[in-house]
Amino acid sequence: MSSPTAAMAGSCFAAAKAFLRSYPEVLLSIFCFVFFCYFGRVFRRSSFPVDWPLAGMLPGLLLNLDHLHDWCTDLLRVVGCNFFFRGPWFLGMDYLVTCDPANLQHVFSANFSNYPKGGEFSEIFDILGDGIFNSDGESWKKQRMKAHGLMNGRRFRSFVASSIRNKVEKGLIPLVDDVVRRGAVVDLQDVFMRLTFDATSYLVFGVDPCCLSIGLPTVPFARAIDDAMGALLLRHTVPPAWWKLARWLRIGDEKKLAMSWKVIDRYIAESIAEKKKLRSLRNKKDVGSEAKADLLSSYINDDDDEEQQDSHRQGSTEFDKFVRDTAMNFMLAGRDTTGAALTWFFWLLCKNPLVESKILEELSSTPLRKQRSSSNDMTIFDTEELSKLVYLHAALCESLRLFPPVPFEHKAALRHEILPSGHRVEAGTKILVSLYSMGRMEGIWGKDCLEFRPERWISEKGRVRHEPSYKFMPFNSGPRTCLGKEVAFTQMKAVVAAMVYNFQVQVLPGHVVEPKLSIILHLKNGLRVKIKRRAGDDQQQ
Repeated sequence: MSSPTAAMAGSCFAAAKAFLRSYPEVLLSIFCFVFFCYFGRVFRRSSFPVDWPLAGMLPGLLLNLDHLHDWCTDLLRVVGCNFFFRGPWFLGMDYLVTCDPANLQHVFSANFSNYPKGGEFSEIFDILGDGIFNSDGESWKKQRMKAHGLMNGRRFRSFVASSIRNKVEKGLIPLVDDVVRRGAVVDLQDVFMRLTFDATSYLVFGVDPCCLSIGLPTVPFARAIDDAMGALLLRHTVPPAWWKLARWLRIGDEKKLAMSWKVIDRYIAESIAEKKKLRSLRNKKDVGSEAKADLLSSYINDDDDEEQQDSHRQGSTEFDKFVRDTAMNFMLAGRDTTGAALTWFFWLLCKNPLVESKILEELSSTPLRKQRSSSNDMTIFDTEELSKLVYLHAALCESLRLFPPVPFEHKAALRHEILPSGHRVEAGTKILVSLYSMGRMEGIWGKDCLEFRPERWISEKGRVRHEPSYKFMPFNSGPRTCLGKEVAFTQMKAVVAAMVYNFQVQVLPGHVVEPKLSIILHLKNGLRVKIKRRAGDDQQQ
């Protein structure tokens, strides 16, 4: 005679069997769950994605999304710098993924005209409007010529040097000194993002929002840009129809992007209105002997641009949109990229104390003009003379090689052709360039490519070694080379010199450092550090 337990088990089994017969979709769901759990582990062990019917390689991408850049690097390392990613059928997600310098020299320089940003790029980055990043052809040429003239003028370069020195002395140093005195833990990424937000806002708008202040206040404009950047990255990882539907329904990250967009537009519109008001007062009452040197003022006050003056006279909203788009492009270019670059740099310094000691030695032994800060007993360096330091420049280049602030570039072909690698691209083929992967390829940088070694940037004569831009692309390459390259180096050198000379930074033990899923290479968990003031003897090593 069977026991009550066995009878109960038999009854449960019979009931479950009857249930599954009645609802076969439940059985199918369970099977699919087990299937993907099992094969998900397999996919994660292999960098090479399976090309599934209908779904293409999208499942492999989604399973590796949390470490996208390293997954892409492993893939390109296996296949040899070029790989065709096949997305779901008919959803427009096919890409040629590459980090091949020969292909990049061809795409970005030799046959530049065949690879514009294109309509799809500008649709993904719609928040940038018709600014210089999204534009092509004559519009791009005109905008670049105008920006080049303004940013390479002696007046603006002087404005950059004085503004970042002032921000370091009166913003960064007092804040870090306060952290040291309190013995507090601080997120260095947050500090640098605040610093570069203030510095870029001052260069673009002529206004310091004081985001970098003791107490670390929340600035809605800065938060809005952060939220927008996260949403833009996700647009690259899902079929276009998906994020466009989410945008239409205003759900998920697309809803967050729409809300951020309103905050950004309101801030820029208020800034434009204020600049126009100051221009009107100066014209009527001769208020102020000279216009400000910030970029927004320079665009609005440009009396040499006839089209612009016609727009002023007609009260054209078209000009306001142009200035809005220009300001937004400059903010994105200057704020996020430099802040991210500084954060990765200090993480690398914490892991490589020998490099830090060499930078400190260069700062101490070189006859630079130094002076004490007016607000505390800290040393501030002359920003122009920092440009003469070879090892400091080499260390920054090495950090940018390993952690480029913009980890990938996006292009599309106008006409079919064969690339130097032998890969055929048809009209409309999308090309995704992994700058992050490029710095980790032995065939490009040697067997020590994963090492942080600034010496690779110093020639036998002790000068900074030049590398072609299609091999070292943190500032893009060819005709679209970044106009703000010197601005970025000026700002980074001022920050690094003041921080290294006056303070010692230590990453908290156990703090996990990995890239964040964003179009800018932020650290996912920030960079939590303890900081102490450097002793006088340490500065004289």
